[in-house]
Amino acid sequence: MAGKPVTVFRSTYPLLTRFNDDSPIPGQLVERVEARGKWLLIHFSGGGTLATHMLMSGSWHIYRHGERWQQPRTNMRIVLENSDYIAVGFRVPVAEMHTAQSLARDRRIPNPEIDVLSPVFNAAAAARRVQAHASEEIADVLLHQEVLAGVGNVFKSEICFVTGINPFCKVAALSEEQVLGAIAAAQKLVAANVLENSGDTIVTYGGRKRRTTHESDPGASLWVYGRNGEPCRRCGEPVRRRIQGPDVRVTFWCECCQPMPDGTEIDG
Repeated sequence: MAGKPVTVFRSTYPLLTRFNDDSPIPGQLVERVEARGKWLLIHFSGGGTLATHMLMSGSWHIYRHGERWQQPRTNMRIVLENSDYIAVGFRVPVAEMHTAQSLARDRRIPNPEIDVLSPVFNAAAAARRVQAHASEEIADVLLHQEVLAGVGNVFKSEICFVTGINPFCKVAALSEEQVLGAIAAAQKLVAANVLENSGDTIVTYGGRKRRTTHESDPGASLWVYGRNGEPCRRCGEPVRRRIQGPDVRVTFWCECCQPMPDGTEIDG
């Protein structure tokens, strides 16, 4: 969509419709499309930015003109068209128009320096932000988007596994090397799976890929997430599952490959 003028903009959201009435988006260029953590930002040449967050239900699709949509039109929330493509936001739960000033003020949308995929991401600064949460469990801290933007619940478990860190370990019990290792793993895993998106590989911390055979199984491309009771891909011991943190998120880990530093066991 970037670099081309918008020919059609429509939305089922009244606030977006009113913005378009006041500052028509058709005729403007899409200057760039940017991901910040779990937010997608579409910047227009007129100075506005469309910020969307998918939560658990939304998605953006790109189609050529005349191509059949993969979801019913009743799920459409936003449509952007240019001469070649149609971008459709299906069931997008959060959609807002921002100016440069309001975007900078919005604390929900992370700065680029915090996004693990950003070219200006600073690992040392991220490590300091993680270590500032010394009394919290590392897997919970990995989900704090103001600490490390872009890591979701699936990758939280995967990052801890490939680095051998127990997800219930307090940050204070981790060395600086372990914290930096977790941050490096976050960058590698998220970037590799964005680029590959093949659904049939497990990308390890060292950059190697393990081919799987059960592509219909969502857990086939993952080390531990969604594999409760199944054998660990490294040691063969059963993968465990437990609800964790104030947000009651599910966590998967291997007790053999990810022991607690003090040798204690986690009740499942």
